[in-house]
Formats: sequence, structure tokens, C-alpha cells
Amino acid sequence: MQGGADKPQPDSVESEAGSRTGSEFETSVPGQAPDPAITHVGAGNLCPGCESAEVRTLCRGEDSLYQATERTFLVVECRECRMVRLYPRPAPEEMRRFYPDATLDEHDTGAPWGLHAFVERVLIRDMVQFVRQALRQVPCDGPVLDVGCGEGWFLRQLDLPQRRLVGLDFSVDAAAEAWSSNGVPAVCAALPNAPFAAGTFAAITLFQVLEHLYDPLQYIEAAARLLHPEGRLIVQVPNAGSWQFLLLGERWSGLDVPRHLLIYREQDIENLLEFAGFEIVRRKRFALRDNPLMLALSIAPALSRRVRRLRRIEENRSAGIFKDVLFTLLWLIALPLAAIESVCRSGATYTVEARLKRHVPESH
Repeated sequence: MQGGADKPQPDSVESEAGSRTGSEFETSVPGQAPDPAITHVGAGNLCPGCESAEVRTLCRGEDSLYQATERTFLVVECRECRMVRLYPRPAPEEMRRFYPDATLDEHDTGAPWGLHAFVERVLIRDMVQFVRQALRQVPCDGPVLDVGCGEGWFLRQLDLPQRRLVGLDFSVDAAAEAWSSNGVPAVCAALPNAPFAAGTFAAITLFQVLEHLYDPLQYIEAAARLLHPEGRLIVQVPNAGSWQFLLLGERWSGLDVPRHLLIYREQDIENLLEFAGFEIVRRKRFALRDNPLMLALSIAPALSRRVRRLRRIEENRSAGIFKDVLFTLLWLIALPLAAIESVCRSGATYTVEARLKRHVPESH
């Protein structure tokens, strides 16, 4: 996943703050936990949606998944537009340290490859079908660009000719793995600077990418430029309007502090896409792999094999198998609960298919 290509402006407190006192002003100091009573942030932490400085704190959070940092952050909500975001926003050079080593974040080899591949195919089948259905609406056979492609596993499951598959990732190792393991041509770049011609792609997918970005609008506008006029943009994000966040608060894995800079509600995504010239044609609030996984990770992250590997936890084979079984059972328990919240329009993920707005000529 991308960690953000744009450097934020240095934090500063507006000049009027000097005449006021108390914790209502930005008091974040590097190395110190921010004050949860803060109501006013400086220029470097303004709301990316409406540029308001007024916030309220929803919860306090730490890196409960990978434990890449001991820093404490706040999850705050804009008082004007209700955009939920991380506070304070780390600088890009610091953010890079919060991501696990890409060489550790490869496909799980602890289970027989054939079984693992089968399970993965089953779990992502609904999202593969979502993309395939979108492609059927596009009157061209252009390639599909998967932003944040990792090692290209998802693209390969689309069962398209190689010429129609293109991956994009910040990680050189991930792009190389996509080529060598899955036969997916991949480029190491940020989407706004990607070396592709305008109107190239039949579809562009952004699965759980936008929440990692300092400037998500820049990515959506780049997608608009790179898409065929009838192409489709598919976006998936964790949903701040989910029951999971409401009930679990700072324990919800969808926050993924501090790697998720923005946590979107459905309306936030719709506003962002509309502003960039898109209209939504299809919505989906459940992903078989992600929704129950997010709930299971919220309850017992240390049971996840991937989390254990990225934390570099040493364990014997018997202990590893026991934890794998427990996490599988937890996932199965989480599955119906995640499905119910999705049926009630409060799923842990929100996926949309969007197309560029059609310009209707004015009548005379």
C-alpha cells in the first residue's frame, strides 16, 4: 500500500492562538502523546475535506497491529464536514518507518501452497466478480491498472490476457514479485506520476489505498485522466460509519493507526468522487476476505499469522498451528456478524464502481 507521495506542510498554529490558552489548541509535540482535549489544529493538520481547523477527539490509538512504533495518536473528527482522520499527521519520512519490511509481507508459505491459493481465490472471488462485472460495461479491451498491487495476486485472478494487466506499487520489491511470481507487468511509481498515456485503462482499482494518502484527490484526478472515457474506477476503503468502529473504537483494526491517515464514511467517498468528476454506478458494503478479517483482527490481532510474521514473533510449529486454528475459528464467528452489519448498510468496508460523468450538450 502507498504511504503517501506528497509532503504535508509543517505544523503551525494560527496566529490568533497566541491570545488564547488551554488544551483547545494544537499542543502536539514530537515524541509526546497529543492532548485528547484539543479542539483546534494548526495548518499542517487542517481537514483535507474542508480545511477547517476545528476538531473533536473520537479516540486515542496506537499501532496495535504491527507495533512498528510506540507513539500515541488521536483519531479526530472535523467539526464542519465530519471527516475522520489521524492526528497529528506524521511526515512522509516518518510514515515510511511505520510500514513493515516488504520482504516479510509476502504470501504466506506456512500452509501448503495449493491449499493457500485455493483459500485465497475463494476469499477474493466476490471482489474479482465485482471488477469483472464493471469491465463488461466498458466498450474497449484496455488494460486494468491495480494501484497498490503488491505481488499481483488479485490481478492474476481476473483471468485476463497479460497485455490487459498492469500493476502499480510504491515498493520495488512488490513490483518485482508481481512480475516474477504472477506474470503481472508492474511499475514502481505513484499514480499521479505514473508513466501512462491519458485514456489508457478500461478500469483502475484502488483497494484500500486512499486511506493511506496525504492527498487522495490527486490520485482520483489522476485516475480520471488515465481512464478511457467509458472506463470504470473501483475504490474500496474501510468505513468509519461501520458498526465495528462504533462498537470497538480504538480497537477497530480498520483504523490501522498510524498508517491510515483518513478514515472515510460513505458520504466522504461520494463527495470526493463527485468533486473529481465521477458518478457512482454501483455500491458494495461487504467483502468476504476483509469484513470478517477486520473484526477478527480487532479482537485478537496476535493470532493472525500475518501479524505474527510482521512482528517477527518466534514460535514453534505446534504453537503456530494452534494460533492459526484459533484465528480461523474467530474469523468464522466474525463472518455472520460482519454480514449482518453490511446488510444494515454499516459494513466495515465500502466499495464503489464509478464512471466519469457524461457531459450532456446544452440545448439551444
